[in-house]
Amino acid sequence: FIAKPCALHIGIEDSGPYQAQPNAILEKVFVSITKYPDKKRLEGLSKQLDWNVQKIQCWFRHRRNQDKPPTLTKFCESMWRFTFYLCIFCYGIRFLWSSPWFWDIRQCWHNYPFQPLSSGLYYYYIMELAFYWSLMFSQFTDIKRKDFLIMFVHHLVTIGLISFSYINNMVRAGTLIMCLHDVSDFLLEAAKLANYAKYQRLCDTLFVIFSAVFMVTRLGIYPFWILNTTLFESWEIIGPYASWWLLNGLLLTLQVLHVIWSYLIARIALKALIRGKVSKDDRSDVESSSEEEDVTTCTKSPCDSSSSNGANRVNGHMGGSYWAEE
Repeated sequence: FIAKPCALHIGIEDSGPYQAQPNAILEKVFVSITKYPDKKRLEGLSKQLDWNVQKIQCWFRHRRNQDKPPTLTKFCESMWRFTFYLCIFCYGIRFLWSSPWFWDIRQCWHNYPFQPLSSGLYYYYIMELAFYWSLMFSQFTDIKRKDFLIMFVHHLVTIGLISFSYINNMVRAGTLIMCLHDVSDFLLEAAKLANYAKYQRLCDTLFVIFSAVFMVTRLGIYPFWILNTTLFESWEIIGPYASWWLLNGLLLTLQVLHVIWSYLIARIALKALIRGKVSKDDRSDVESSSEEEDVTTCTKSPCDSSSSNGANRVNGHMGGSYWAEE
């Protein structure tokens, strides 16, 4: 009711991908054998159908993209996530601003475990937990991405941490961790929205800001502020406790994921410096966005190898979707 009208207003078309020309032989190969035929199979199909190889390649590109959701659907999904991340971050920072442990992190462990659970803190936890449970289930119906396993582990660890910290009344440290993660997430979704709307300069700018915030929070503040207090200060203040090992094991697992994602972000940033624009998301879905551009070329000139160098330019940049949706 909100995201779709916004998308249509900025020019995102309410139409699905180009439909591949019906062909029983190619459809059987696509469904039963492979979606990415090699050179030998392409040549065999070319002889069987009396089509040139390039036309068959175009057909498979069309058919693969036919199963992908349209840009409008991805825009609506990202707008929903952007709205949640932004709202929950504003709520979290407003709540923590008046909390003593935000200014002195050692307060997370004073009087533990006899710390009161306020209504504001309770609602903060419930909203975060509900959202990550929704992500856990929705990733099985979303676009398949290269980092599916990493995201699956991330959601498991996050849900485990939120639930575990709530049960053990370690909610003060939990609020800091949740707020620290939310600060960069809404910037990533904003960059995706700009990409889907083909505002490439805005997308590049938001990506740079997101990268800087991600690196500072996940590789700087998280290990030297959060992990320091859970590993050392908690032990010093309340002494050894049974759940110390599980808590810090999950937090360290989360840090490993931070390092992996930082590497992927660094790769995108390097490509951006080389090409002068943000490249496609390195954790994108299996079908790359560059193929979508090839489909457009194939549609305009029936699988010709030639294409115009000036085609598909938006705002002075190439108009292709370099941020393939994760």
